Amino acid sequence: MLKLYCAPKTISLAVVTALNEGVHWEAIRVDFGEAEQTKPEYLSINPKGRVPVLVTPEGALTETGAILEYLGETALPNLVPVDPLQRARMREEMYYLGTSMHVNHAHKMRGYRWADQQSSYDDMQAKVPETMTASCAYLEPLIVGPYLFGTEPTLADFYLYPIATWLESDGVNVAAFPKLADWKAAMEARASVQKAISDGFTG
Repeated sequence: MLKLYCAPKTISLAVVTALNEGVHWEAIRVDFGEAEQTKPEYLSINPKGRVPVLVTPEGALTETGAILEYLGETALPNLVPVDPLQRARMREEMYYLGTSMHVNHAHKMRGYRWADQQSSYDDMQAKVPETMTASCAYLEPLIVGPYLFGTEPTLADFYLYPIATWLESDGVNVAAFPKLADWKAAMEARASVQKAISDGFTG
């Protein structure tokens, strides 16, 4: 059985919701409030001190995108487009989410990853509403509806979902992006996302 080290209100929600699409798995919650991710026991599992970590029969796997890709190639092939160009489009958005939009959000509370001065932290935090709004503006015209690429969700939809739950607290005027709001509603109508919400993985 697959095991996922995860924590509420983190990007690990992407993997939680994907797994809930029909995979037999076990959640191992990492207590960020107690900084459990920084303790030697957890660092022996993931030296990066982050979630998620998926423990497979072949070994542990880190990084949200890589975990989702693994699930797409094993337990959840229905979340991967058959057409090569559409698969590339899916990955294009996943790479953007991982390298840009998630990083934009992280500037709000993880400034220590990039700087040492409080003034730098303050600047990064102040920039978050602007950069996250810009990311939404980029995504908005790309949404086909009801999901990112049409009638069926892909791995990219599950990657985007946790980020979408952060938008209001990041200072984004979500009402300015109706297609994104409709997309989020479509995701939250899915049983997999409903289960994640009822299990306390969102805030």
